[in-house]
Amino acid sequence: MNFSRRQLLKTTGAGFGSLALASLLAEESQGSNLPGLSGSERAPHFAPRARRVIFLFMKGGPSHMDTFDYKPQLQKDDGKPLPFEKPRVQFAPTGNLLGSPWKFKRYGESGIAVSELFPHVAECVDDLCIINSMYGSNSAHGGACLKIHTGSDVFVRPSMGSWISYGLGTENQNLPGFITICPTLAHGGTKNWSSAFLPASHTGIPLGNASQPSDQARVKYMQNANLDRASQRMQLELMQSMNQNFLDSTGPDSALEARIKSFELAFRMQTEMPDALDLAAETKPTHDLYGLDDPKTADFGRQCLMARRFVERGVRFVQVTHSNTEVQWDQHGSLRKGHEQNAKEVDKPIAGLLRDLKARGLLKDTLVLWGGEFGRTPTCQGSGNDGRDHNPEGFTMWMAGAGVRPGIQYGATDDYGYYATVDKVHVHDLHATLLHLMGLDHTRLTYRHAGRDFRLTDVAGKVVKGILT
Repeated sequence: MNFSRRQLLKTTGAGFGSLALASLLAEESQGSNLPGLSGSERAPHFAPRARRVIFLFMKGGPSHMDTFDYKPQLQKDDGKPLPFEKPRVQFAPTGNLLGSPWKFKRYGESGIAVSELFPHVAECVDDLCIINSMYGSNSAHGGACLKIHTGSDVFVRPSMGSWISYGLGTENQNLPGFITICPTLAHGGTKNWSSAFLPASHTGIPLGNASQPSDQARVKYMQNANLDRASQRMQLELMQSMNQNFLDSTGPDSALEARIKSFELAFRMQTEMPDALDLAAETKPTHDLYGLDDPKTADFGRQCLMARRFVERGVRFVQVTHSNTEVQWDQHGSLRKGHEQNAKEVDKPIAGLLRDLKARGLLKDTLVLWGGEFGRTPTCQGSGNDGRDHNPEGFTMWMAGAGVRPGIQYGATDDYGYYATVDKVHVHDLHATLLHLMGLDHTRLTYRHAGRDFRLTDVAGKVVKGILT
């Protein structure tokens, strides 16, 4: 007969003091033998520069040469054929070079050129660490979204928020360690915030989705409207007892352990989550800072303000997604109309978030990450078409805050913005650097699954030391 550790302890328990036995069993039920199962805070591998992350995800792929990667040669050669061979990406045939329809201006002491699409963020440019040499491996939205979120564009893997939650736990036992605000349900959907084979307690908690206004964003099933708090507590204790009895008879079960913890967390969240979402508690100047006074910026502004309120309450990883369901950043046509609308919606809220974090002293230990799943081509998509195709070969993301050098541009694409050429940064390198800033060694943060150790960066990735303070 095979005995589990729990069964052995129960069978031979007469040899232990009852309190010692209860302590051992409780310790096991809390996941001490399953790394990262408990949501409690855990020590990093080394001193972290950042304690929390806000990822501002621009779903669809913003055009880097129209935003933060100024290309004078592209402007000069507007309308000419691309002077070098390139692989066919997808969709329409490749047209001629398309100069940016927007002017660029140099800002701040750093003198970094920023497009007129982002006048508010441009005023914060001395706080930005702009990586102009990003590159990936997938030109389709689904694969590229999975790649930027999980490190894999083919297989179901844990998201970066889940890895950080697994590695560090949460600073606040009454809130999740990983929250995603108004995420898109397309192109990877729930897989973009899934914990996959990590303990299920590290899955991101969605707050609404991209198809609904952010003022309606709520956590589903957090409480039973038909029961008062005392009755819910009794119901929870009954469910916990039944689940624990099952665990006692079967041994450790990650999914069931996570379910038990989710019930407890939902109960604890009933007090703190509504408080975190109470934007009315903020002053009018703060509302105005985030653009809540303008219908065009209010929706994304609320998301950014929620993100600030979550990180100041100890949530490790908060993702904010901009995914306009009518006009995404994915402009295969009508580039001017689409990018102007999208930039208008996010520019002031993002600048407001950066200023607010800085004013509250939060930017010094909060890392803000901005970007999409890929960039765009410097060519149009055929005669008379002002759209740009997908381009994973070279694009821009930027960071701000904890541990990164402010007011710099790192790396470069070629003269037209097609390929990353100088100090190239792969998505795996971005992930390795993100973990490093959080005090985690990406080669040591592993999880045993299906016979081998997995990690966010798979078998690649290097820390980009050139952007670190």
